[in-house]
Amino acid sequence: MLENRIDKRILKENLHKESFKRQTISFYKYFEINNPTESRNQLYEQWFALNCFGRIYVAQEGINAQMSVPEDNMAEFLKQLYAIPQLTNVPIKQAIEDDGKSFYKLTIKVRPKIVADGLENNTYDLSKVGKHLTALEFHNAIDEPGTIVVDMRNHYESEIGHFKNAFCPDVDTFREEIQLVLEKYKDEKDKQFLLYCTGGIRCEKASSFLINNGFENVSQLYGGIIEYAQQIKQLGIEPKFYGKNFVFDERLGETIDGQVISHCHQCGKPADTHTNCANNDCHLLFIQCDDCKTKYEGCCCDDCKSVIQLPLEDRKKLRVQHHQKYADSKIFKSRLRPKLSSDLNNKTFCNG
Repeated sequence: MLENRIDKRILKENLHKESFKRQTISFYKYFEINNPTESRNQLYEQWFALNCFGRIYVAQEGINAQMSVPEDNMAEFLKQLYAIPQLTNVPIKQAIEDDGKSFYKLTIKVRPKIVADGLENNTYDLSKVGKHLTALEFHNAIDEPGTIVVDMRNHYESEIGHFKNAFCPDVDTFREEIQLVLEKYKDEKDKQFLLYCTGGIRCEKASSFLINNGFENVSQLYGGIIEYAQQIKQLGIEPKFYGKNFVFDERLGETIDGQVISHCHQCGKPADTHTNCANNDCHLLFIQCDDCKTKYEGCCCDDCKSVIQLPLEDRKKLRVQHHQKYADSKIFKSRLRPKLSSDLNNKTFCNG
């Protein structure tokens, strides 16, 4: 398997030493890939040679990519990308806020699906999706009478930013969300539904699923929040998206209108900066203000703070003991805990 196994601390250090500029981009395309592993390896060789970083998923149903490309190599990158028949002129979305430090290595993984939807294939048909709306069309449609705006992202994404009047499901997974939307609006299938997500990829499946279940008027924001922010800024229009757009890279967010609409999960002060608990055996994703970051040393609670101060051997012992006392932690819902490696009995340490 072609992959970069250099320690991430070294990779991050090398990234910050770079003297050239990078651009953060994203794109996706649903199309049939007969041999995802072969395609994955070909892409890895090409993009590694161009010094590209990013997180890319390849599956039989297509490709989903978030990448950091050196500016000097962008023309060659696009030339190679567009040379793939199914990806010719695939829409490329530029990051809203970009310091070029979004990724520190190239990771390309073969997955069963490019969006983990938890849905059976016969419950949607990607040849029948919602109407694609431009940023301006979506912007204007939000205030039309009877319109229902639905955020197709997870709760930790919508918590820091969302569209005006949007229904933001309090869920952790796409499967939970789409089922919740189906149930909540089962008696309103004739209304106009506006769906949106980060870059548009989740809305393709969501709109198809809803249409397959009898929803009559489903539209989606073409290019997602990323494209909306770019287009509305160019048009000089005040956005109807409030707060930050959550992104799945080192930045974890980029502001749209400058507002802070969320709060620190530890002290309650206005804050919208996500972080992962500095105790890697916990790694909880949560919102933390600068004051609490200093107070807790980047951890989600005092227990985790005390853990990161221990010698490594003592930390290993704690993992194996599997301290259940963390099950009563007050820390909020989050993405699922990552599992520990098998040599540590696959036991989670912090269940906050």
